[in-house]
Parts: sequence; C-alpha cells; structure tokens
Amino acid sequence: MDFKPLLVALAAAATLAHAADTPGSNPSAPPPPTVAERMTQARNAIQAQDWRRALGELNAAARLEPRNADVHNLLGYSYRKQATPDITKAFEHYYIALRLDPKHKGAHEYIGQAYLMEKRPEEAQKHLAQLEAICGNKTCEEYVTLAKAMADYRQAAR
Repeated sequence: MDFKPLLVALAAAATLAHAADTPGSNPSAPPPPTVAERMTQARNAIQAQDWRRALGELNAAARLEPRNADVHNLLGYSYRKQATPDITKAFEHYYIALRLDPKHKGAHEYIGQAYLMEKRPEEAQKHLAQLEAICGNKTCEEYVTLAKAMADYRQAAR
C-alpha cells in the first residue's frame, strides 16, 4: 500500500490545526483598533492630558498609516505638551505633517507655537503668514490662536 498520499494529507491537516492555535488567528477575537479608533483614543487622552497614552495610540496609528498628516501633527503636539517637552520629536513630526500636507492648518499653528517655545518668533511669523494665505483671512481658528500666542510672546519679552 502507498502511504505517501496519506502522509501528505496528515501533514496538511497538522499544519492547519497548528495555524488555528497560533496567537491572533482566533476568528472570534476582536480586530485590532483602526487608525480612526486610535485617533479618537488619542484625542481623548490629549483632552485628559494623558500624554503617555496619547503618544502610545498615535505611535501605533503612525505605524499603521505613516503618511497620515493628522497623526503626525498630533504626535508633534503631544511631544510638545508633555510635562517635559520633547521639542526635537515635536518638530520632527510637524515637519512630516507639513511635508505630507503643506496646507495643514493645525501643523502650521502648532509648529509656530513650538518656534515660540524655542524663542524663534521670526520662524513662527512665517507660519502665521502661511496660515493667512491658506485660510484666506485672519479669522480662522488656527491663525487667531497663533497670532494671540505671538502677541503674548512679545508682551512677555518686554
């Protein structure tokens, strides 16, 4: 009797049985969070000023969608707003966000804020001018917020 076909069938069955036992292959397990879900969790963490949780969610989202300007913008924001800001990482992510979307209003506002932290108001002014051009006015939220931050910066410098 030729046992070769039987051995092949048994080997295939064993492989399938093993695959069902591997972690992550449980069909009843919930799917991993989407980028949108991670962004929602990150925004909730930002609202609560839980920077560690925000960074965890945003870094996971960036691994899933490395070309998402909103993710990089919020990463920059979270690095900047921590108790001990990591301004280098903040700038890194703002630059990525602006490279991906040169008209990203939030990234222009936040990088302007970061430049003020670094005592570089002339660089912040460039982003304020870009916001005016992008918004087409001086009344969009991002322009108003950065303009106020610049006025506060100048007042404090006197």
